Amino acid sequence: MHVFIAGANGQIGQHLLQEMANSDHEARALVRHPDQGPELQKLGATETVLGDLEHDCSEAMRGCDAVIFTAGSGPHTGPDKTIDVDQDGAIRLVDTAKAMGIKRFIMVSSMRAEEPEKGPEKLQHYLRAKRNADEHLKNSGLNYTIVRPGRLTNDDGTGKVAVSERLASFAEIPRQDVARVLLAVLDSDNTDNRVFDVVSGDTPVGDALAKL
Repeated sequence: MHVFIAGANGQIGQHLLQEMANSDHEARALVRHPDQGPELQKLGATETVLGDLEHDCSEAMRGCDAVIFTAGSGPHTGPDKTIDVDQDGAIRLVDTAKAMGIKRFIMVSSMRAEEPEKGPEKLQHYLRAKRNADEHLKNSGLNYTIVRPGRLTNDDGTGKVAVSERLASFAEIPRQDVARVLLAVLDSDNTDNRVFDVVSGDTPVGDALAKL
């Protein structure tokens, strides 16, 4: 499967490229600057394409079978940039995928995105943007999976997670394990049109998804 990765230069995205390098899938990594390309190809990108989520990416997506959206404005940007990337950028990519006949779309969201008003005040604008993007994807008619990780860490992944449509505890998960979940979702039919939380746990990724 040819997979378009938005956010390939981010921390989850780079882990995902490394995971995909040992899979049957081919990763097309979206980059904003040409000098990002060689390093991402070393990590595992089959190819890199120039583009900007704040503009049309249809040519960059041409020929792909699936999209994984793991882009984000980052913790040091203001609410406006969060809207531009996490909300409007994601919505634009969903609409472009639909227009181009790309039927599979995997979104990295956040736990509690469905109820932003219950999150910490400083994160409510981020959770609201994620909720709006998630709802747009769910109503798009695409075959979607929305992955909602807990607090992200840079610890080494364990390959073991806990998944559920709603987890009670807002726990942690290494970015590497989020990437492993995203790759596994590509090959897991039972994640079609599903939304689930994921944190570190005791169950291997594949087994955890199979139990959803």
